[in-house]
Amino acid sequence: MLAFPDVLIVDFETYRAMCAHALGSFPLEACGLLAGSPATDGGPAVARWFAPCANDAASSKVYTLNPSDHLRAERRAEDEGLEILGVVHSHTHTEPYPSPTDVAQAPDPQWHYLIISLRDDEPVVRSWRIVNGDVAEEPIVVSGASAR
Repeated sequence: MLAFPDVLIVDFETYRAMCAHALGSFPLEACGLLAGSPATDGGPAVARWFAPCANDAASSKVYTLNPSDHLRAERRAEDEGLEILGVVHSHTHTEPYPSPTDVAQAPDPQWHYLIISLRDDEPVVRSWRIVNGDVAEEPIVVSGASAR
C-alpha cells in the first residue's frame, strides 16, 4: 500500500465549485482539473482553483476530459505560476473510490485523483493517489469559509 503523509488543502470556493459542477452535470459524470501549488518538503499541496471540463464520453459511468478544456486549464495554470495538481470526476451512483477504469486511466503518479460521489443526499468528496495500479487515500482539508 502507498503512503502519502501530506494532505491536500482545497479552499472552500474551489470545493464548492467542484461539487456544483458534479451536481450540475448529473446524471452524467462530471470532470475537471484542479490547479495549485504541489506539495513541498515543508508543506502540503494547495489547490487554488477548479477548471470544469466537458466530459467528451457523455456517460454516467466514465469520463473523458475535453482536450480543449484541458489545454485551457494548463495554459491558465502556467500563466499563474501554478500546476495542474490532478483530476476531479464524479461517480453518479457509487462510492467515491477509484473504479478499475479510473485506476487503469490514471495518467500521472504525481496527480491527486478526487472523486465526488452523488450516491447520497449530499456530495461526498475523497482524494486518492494512484501509482502503478496501487491506490492510497489522502486526507482533504477544506480551508476558508465553513460549509453552510
